[in-house]
Amino acid sequence: MDSKETDSAKTRHRSEAELKSLMIRLNKIAGQINGIKKMLDDDAYCTDILTQVSAVQGAFNAFRRELLSSHIRTCVVQGIKDGDNEVVDEFLMTLQKLMR
Repeated sequence: MDSKETDSAKTRHRSEAELKSLMIRLNKIAGQINGIKKMLDDDAYCTDILTQVSAVQGAFNAFRRELLSSHIRTCVVQGIKDGDNEVVDEFLMTLQKLMR
């Protein structure tokens, strides 16, 4: 795990493969959002728009799962190995935010 802490926030270097995968997911979501905007401009039927919104939520959930999995496998595990028990508290707070 290549992570570093700056004055304002922690950062983590991601592998090229991980970054590519996450960016592909985000680009897909951006395309879906643009599609929804077009549907609104085109006066699409509400149910059709809601279906697309559901698809965006699913795509965001997949993005979140992938990022969370990576975070656990890298930042959390390495923090524990390094004796940084605060990483567990931080992770639990993150989970609480995700479960709202």
